[in-house]
Amino acid sequence: MTELKTILHVDDDEDILEITRMALQLVDTFELHQCASGSAALEAIDAVNPDLLLLDVMMPEMTGPELWEAVRSREDSADIPVVFMTAKAENTLSAELRNRGALEVVTKPFDPMTLGSQIRAAWAARQP
Repeated sequence: MTELKTILHVDDDEDILEITRMALQLVDTFELHQCASGSAALEAIDAVNPDLLLLDVMMPEMTGPELWEAVRSREDSADIPVVFMTAKAENTLSAELRNRGALEVVTKPFDPMTLGSQIRAAWAARQP
C-alpha cells in the first residue's frame, strides 16, 4: 500500500487554510502545500507532485470540481485522488462527487482533531 505523504490543499478562505494547516501538520504529519485558487494550484501541481488533492468545492474563478477536471485532463496528474471539502451538507452533492470518483467529501465545519484520520481512512479505502 502506498503511503499518503503529500497533500495539496486548495481553498479561498484564509481561516480554513490555517485551520487545515494546523490539523494536517501539527496534529498529523502530512507534508502540506496550500494554494488560495485553482489557477495557483494548477501552477503548483508539478512542483508539489501531491499524493492527494484536498479541494474546496465552492471557490471563485474556478470551483473545486472544475479544478479537478482540469487536473484530470492532464496526463501527468490525471490519477491524483481527491477529497473535497464543502460547507454544503447536501447528500446529493456528496453522492455526485463520490460517483465521479472523489474519495471523500468532508463537511465544513470539520473537526481539526480528526481531519487527518478522515483523510487517511479515505486513502486506505481506495488502495487495492
